[in-house]
Amino acid sequence: MIIDLNVNKPEPIVVSGKQVELFNRATDIKLTIKVLEAGNHILITAFYSDGLLLLKKLQMHLKRKLPNKSFSEQRAYRSAYHKLSNLILIEIVDHKLTVKKSPSIGWLEKLYPEISDFLLSFPQVQGLNSAWQWYQNGILIPVLRNKLHPYYGTYFPTRFDHLILFDNWLKRYEGAKKSAIDVGIGSGVLSFQMIKHGFQKVFGTDTNPNAIVGLSEFMANTKLSRKIELNFGHLFGNLEKQTELIVFNPPWLPISHDQDRNDEAIYYNENLFPDFFEGAKKRLLPEGKLVVIFSNLAQITHVAKNHPIEKELAEGGRFQLEACLKKSVKVASEKTKREQHWRSSEEVELWVLTN
Repeated sequence: MIIDLNVNKPEPIVVSGKQVELFNRATDIKLTIKVLEAGNHILITAFYSDGLLLLKKLQMHLKRKLPNKSFSEQRAYRSAYHKLSNLILIEIVDHKLTVKKSPSIGWLEKLYPEISDFLLSFPQVQGLNSAWQWYQNGILIPVLRNKLHPYYGTYFPTRFDHLILFDNWLKRYEGAKKSAIDVGIGSGVLSFQMIKHGFQKVFGTDTNPNAIVGLSEFMANTKLSRKIELNFGHLFGNLEKQTELIVFNPPWLPISHDQDRNDEAIYYNENLFPDFFEGAKKRLLPEGKLVVIFSNLAQITHVAKNHPIEKELAEGGRFQLEACLKKSVKVASEKTKREQHWRSSEEVELWVLTN
């Protein structure tokens, strides 16, 4: 297995020569937000909760300034919040946060063995803390027997409708189960499902080194390590073999010009689907099946006119449609802060294509 990869992690922040203001609970918050809006850094100095307080006040400030109703307005709000909140810093010394009553985050030592003292932004530290809790405690996934322990920086599902749809399809699958390819393996859920349903070998690819390193570590010397082979690379990596099943759970939203371009687990570019279908055609056995797990989210939120799978079927000339299974998505929790009126019409889709 490939484990000698440099994982993605937050880059330590260097502020030499730049103005850094100190913040604690007694500091004037309005003046602090003005400092952030001027592009200067703020350092949290007393308690971890001071950082949480400042982030909360920043959110309130931005919500007063920016509308936050439609899908595109939410994107604009998140972009502004991302920019300003990442100017809020926290210091790490000897792989520990220096502020009082802060969480213990194992990633600080695991991901940064070569450096013990550095600065990170407060949201980055929040992300590392959440990821450490998930990694340590594990996450229950309804379609899996065992907990998932996702590695830092690796996408894992927080909603399960599409996984249940895939699991139900696997129960009825009657084709050969010698091998399968899982394109964009992520935290490994689809591969684990296929192994559970009797596939002898799954070849998993991912362009994210964290997914490859994390799964290598998670499977270690277990039986899974003999059944799942990992390949680092875009789409099919260097896999040339033909297989009876190819599974792809791509991002469900097209990237926009102002989007954070490194979030490839959530947003797709215009070349992703054409490149995928071209590669899949070469690697699918004559009687094989291509399963693409998708959603109508881009259509119902009006961020895309074309459905990439429908477009391939209409124009690609490579595959035939065998089935398209759909499942309504559970309505979001009433506790959710965002306006999500479109959720009531959201459906996950499982497309089965053949040669």
